[in-house]
Amino acid sequence: MAFTPRGRGGDRGGGGFRGGSRGGFGGDRGGRGGSRGGSRGGFGGDRGGRGGARGGRGAPRGGGRGDRGGRGGARGGRGGFGAKGGQRVVIEPHRHPGVFVARGKEDLLVTKNLTPGEAVYGEKRISIDTPAPVSGDAATNGDSAPLATKTEYRVWNPFRSKLAAGILGGLEDIHMKPGSKVLYLGAASGTSVSHVADIVGPTGTVFAVEFSHRSGRDLINMATHRTNVIPIIEDARHPLKYRMLVSMVDCIFADVAQPDQARIVGLNAHQFLKVGGGVVVSIKANCIHSTAPPEQVFAREVGKLREERIKPKEQLTLEPFERDHAMVVGVYQRSG
Repeated sequence: MAFTPRGRGGDRGGGGFRGGSRGGFGGDRGGRGGSRGGSRGGFGGDRGGRGGARGGRGAPRGGGRGDRGGRGGARGGRGGFGAKGGQRVVIEPHRHPGVFVARGKEDLLVTKNLTPGEAVYGEKRISIDTPAPVSGDAATNGDSAPLATKTEYRVWNPFRSKLAAGILGGLEDIHMKPGSKVLYLGAASGTSVSHVADIVGPTGTVFAVEFSHRSGRDLINMATHRTNVIPIIEDARHPLKYRMLVSMVDCIFADVAQPDQARIVGLNAHQFLKVGGGVVVSIKANCIHSTAPPEQVFAREVGKLREERIKPKEQLTLEPFERDHAMVVGVYQRSG
């Protein structure tokens, strides 16, 4: 596939994810100003009631078309909370294995909860009744059907996760699936890491590297419940310090927001990434260069990744979920 950067990732509506295009996450009806206000409230996600309140109240103060964005946000919020009614929600697999779409009043991105009954950061959870299969003998003898089991899914808020925003933007391949081994650089407190742990499942592993000890405490606490997460409180610039903890991985996800981010990704790729493995990098333009146009910053970072033997495959911006952010996906190549 030819490498063709896309200007605005949000325009595609998440690769068939209808909520993005129809305004399910707050809607674009309020113009650009109203859209951002409405969308934060419209998703009704784990940013809590605060996001919804700001979207509802803030948009009318903008006046004019912004008022419609505020009302759109309120409708989205009610739709999100309506997901509690398990019978009215249908779970469909996303084209990325391990990711699902909850279709109800609103379309929500979800992952199957690895630890049912527990939330990581206050996110909403959806329980779906899954009927147990009936054997042929039971059907013939007229025995009562086994009790249905409940499957729990966690709502994945794109305003709190760059990876979720990239999936909704239409990423073709995230190089993560059940059973994968993922090296996550810049794990922070583990918000996105917990969803990656859901994706790779109990047979996969997430090596989560975070430099901040304060965020690392939350990361370690999350990992006590998700045993497929290995928290590493170290500087990603020095991968040799944790080489005894990390095996060869199928994918590296990087969200370190440092000026030398491409070099950091390259160091870890040379040490741990399989040839042909995937690299997913979230680039924040202001962290690389505070005054240069974002498009120039993204182009320079792609060039630096090429120098690290990472062949870029796709690039998209993360608007409207993140401003001046881009997601670059590439494949690690053999030297020479």
